[in-house]
Amino acid sequence: MSDWFRVAADGRVTLTLHIQPGAKKTEIAGLHGDALKIRLAAPPVDGKANEALVKFVAEALKLPKSAVNLKSGQTSRRKVLEVQGATTEAVARLVQAE
Repeated sequence: MSDWFRVAADGRVTLTLHIQPGAKKTEIAGLHGDALKIRLAAPPVDGKANEALVKFVAEALKLPKSAVNLKSGQTSRRKVLEVQGATTEAVARLVQAE
């Protein structure tokens, strides 16, 4: 089990992420300490980066956007997402997708 994601007893997956908004393109950049680093092309203005993050993670896990919820870090680079319906294998593959 990795430090950047945890699986709850009810199957929900919690992701700890380090976000770099305003990047040239949206991509997974590997591990950053105990978090998964994601570069976002969206600017950190008016929640655009948060929207882009939820959409990117949902698409990467092949889930609807409604399955991904931003739990904390609305104005921080460090964010915690809660994902419903994702398999542990799919989440672990995010690191290999870099």
